[in-house]
Amino acid sequence: MKITKIGHCCLLIEDQGKVIMTDPGAWSTAQNEVHGVDIILITHEHPDHFHLESLKTVLANNPQAVVITNSRVKELLAEQNIQATVLEDLQKKNIGDIEIAGFGTEHATIYSTFPNVMNTGYLLQNRFFYPGDAFTNPHIPIEILAMPIIGPWMKLSEAINWIKEIQPTVCFPVHDGMLQPREWIYKGPTTILKDSGITFEVIEPGVSRNF
Repeated sequence: MKITKIGHCCLLIEDQGKVIMTDPGAWSTAQNEVHGVDIILITHEHPDHFHLESLKTVLANNPQAVVITNSRVKELLAEQNIQATVLEDLQKKNIGDIEIAGFGTEHATIYSTFPNVMNTGYLLQNRFFYPGDAFTNPHIPIEILAMPIIGPWMKLSEAINWIKEIQPTVCFPVHDGMLQPREWIYKGPTTILKDSGITFEVIEPGVSRNF
């Protein structure tokens, strides 16, 4: 499995001859130049994960791509005459040799009076879990985990404790598009997770890693 970070929460995952893109949002633009995408996963409706104009560009460049998301985002897409397949909590779907499973129902709470939205994390090939904006535990062995590292809905300590609870082999930071510079926040997880036998590996935008 090859994972390339486009930026923030937009990733490209290549496996079994398929290319999967996650969350083409407003805080990255390189996704607008990508061709060869087969599957687009959208975890929730916030614009840093779901930017309509960018998605339209991605779909224009990749007319064969299938959009997979939850029922709320599907409603928003239907308003634009964009088709999508619903995959939600505890559901599974195979597209060719790619198995995708959904986990989670809600975005993590930002504030008690702030309206919440539906959030679905996606597990690929029973190996890689991308949670969107929630600390969902699938309660199954996870090899590779995308780690949200900063945001208005979380503390770094919560992210580290979530990683330690799931115990992946390796994790890498996402949800960091607002950080400039970013290096300072990576020092803590690198040290703390190493003590728990978990590799914390930074993947910079434009860089790929084979797992």
